[in-house]
Amino acid sequence: MIRTLKWVGAIGAASCGLIAPVSAQTGASVSAEAMSQEVRRGLSWSEGRAAIAGAGDVSLLGIDASARIVTLRGSDRHGGADGVADLSLGTGWSLGGLRLQATATGHLFSGARGKMDYVELGGSASYGIGPLSASVGVIAAPSQHAIGGSNVYTYASANAGILGTPFTLLGEIGHSSGSVDDPDRAARLRPGGDYTNWRLGLEHRVNHLTIGVDYIGTNVSRADAIGPFADARHAGDKIVGRVALSF
Repeated sequence: MIRTLKWVGAIGAASCGLIAPVSAQTGASVSAEAMSQEVRRGLSWSEGRAAIAGAGDVSLLGIDASARIVTLRGSDRHGGADGVADLSLGTGWSLGGLRLQATATGHLFSGARGKMDYVELGGSASYGIGPLSASVGVIAAPSQHAIGGSNVYTYASANAGILGTPFTLLGEIGHSSGSVDDPDRAARLRPGGDYTNWRLGLEHRVNHLTIGVDYIGTNVSRADAIGPFADARHAGDKIVGRVALSF
C-alpha cells in the first residue's frame, strides 16, 4: 500500500508540474472527485466500493494533455490493482459548431498482479447548440496481451442543460466488441463477450462544485461472465453518486 501511495503521489506531482508553468499562458484545470464507485462503460472498476480521483489537464500549442488518478480498491478486474493513472495526449479541430478530437491514452495500474497496463486510441465528433450538445466516437485498443486481444468501444452521448436551473441531464449508450486471444484477459473489458451499456444521469453544477447521480446498466450476462478478471458481480445495473470540485 505504501508503494501504491508513493506511485500515485509521484504521478500527481508530475501532473501538477506540467500544469503550473503553463497555466499563465494557456488553458489548464485541476479537479478532485469522490464517487460511490468508479464505473467505466457500465463496469465497476473499484469492486463496487467508493473511490476517489484527482485529475489535471492542460492545453498548449494545440496539444491537450491530461492525467487522472483513481483508487481501485484491489480490483479483481485489474489483477488486484490499487489504483490506475490514465495519461492522455490529444488534439482537436473546430469546424463551425463541430468539434473533432483525436486522443491516445495509456492506462497504468499500480499494485496489480502481472502486467495489466494497456493503450487505447480514440476519435470523436461533437456538436453543441445552446444548452444541448451531442457526441459520437470510437475508442480502440489494439491487440495487447494485457486485455487478451483487441477492444473497440463505440458510443453516442448527449447532455442538455435545463433552462433556468443549474441542472443538466446526461445520457450515453455504447457497445464493446473486439477480438479474443486470451478469453480470461479479454473478460477484463468485455465480461461474457460483446455487450452494450447505457447511462442516464442528472448533474447539479454551481460555480466549481458538481454533484451528480447516474443510473448505469449493461446487458452483460453474469452466467457467461466467467474467469479471474470478469468480476461479474459488478457488471450489473447500479446507481452511482458523485461529487467533484474543479478549478
